[in-house]
Amino acid sequence: MKAITYNGYGNPDVLELTEQPMPKVGPGMVLVKVKAAAVNPVDWKIMAGYLDPLMDIQFPAIPGWDVAGVVESVGIDAPQFQPGDEVIAYGRKDFVHGGSFAEYIALPERLVARKPHSLDWNASAGLPLAGLTAFQVLNRLGVQSGDTVLIHGGAGGVGSLGVQIAVALGANVIATASDKNHGFLRSLGAEPVTYGDGLAERVLALSPDGVDAVADFVGGNLESTFQVIRADGRHASIADSDVEQHGGTWMWVKPIGSELQELADLVDEKHLHVEVAEVLPLAKAAEAFRLNMDGHTRGKIVVAVDDGHA
Repeated sequence: MKAITYNGYGNPDVLELTEQPMPKVGPGMVLVKVKAAAVNPVDWKIMAGYLDPLMDIQFPAIPGWDVAGVVESVGIDAPQFQPGDEVIAYGRKDFVHGGSFAEYIALPERLVARKPHSLDWNASAGLPLAGLTAFQVLNRLGVQSGDTVLIHGGAGGVGSLGVQIAVALGANVIATASDKNHGFLRSLGAEPVTYGDGLAERVLALSPDGVDAVADFVGGNLESTFQVIRADGRHASIADSDVEQHGGTWMWVKPIGSELQELADLVDEKHLHVEVAEVLPLAKAAEAFRLNMDGHTRGKIVVAVDDGHA
């Protein structure tokens, strides 16, 4: 099969389109023919070696954890899916090797969910990691109807999904973004505020009694969080481990297929929209990585794998 691989840590120049063996499909596994895979910052951080202290890697490594595709075959004792099923997954495994930037990927059945009917392949590939991150943070914070929630980084890939999930839960959402993205946040149901100096004053002008919960999806926001959160408020971050020293929760998304299915259902119930910024072919995966590293796009960068042709 064709796959994007790298044989050592580095920048996107180390990525190559190569021929690799077909993945083995063990007990409880599902083989997926990949339609699309989305790029996430963790992909290039792993490639650069930043996560080497945390994760084992086997070279040549195929990057990618987000995937949408069609079940090709199932292993022994994998009863939930059948060949032909359209599925999505956050395909993080115990070590980095067989990722989603390939024609096929083998995944534990427990990571897989059914693709939303109302999304195309590219948008479906952009849902798992970012959506599960937002979903799990808001669940850990216990967000419920009537809460006022501040989301740092509301226009980003994770933050925009977090805004929509919080709105679907019945929360009142305030979200930070640059001025150019305020209209986008309003369209998602949030009250936008500009980040930077004076943020706390702008938030308190909208919620004078403070906020019930703060979800930080960008980091570097501890001071402003403390200025606006109520005495009994909850806060969590995916980007700032210092929150643990101040009563908050530092989180890393877990690959849970049943929760991903809840997200897919929210999509089909019209509560959740996934924005795609750009779609590139498999052979241009390095360019897709560079676009994600630049951080100037609103929406997901997706690599499409069409009928086995790169």
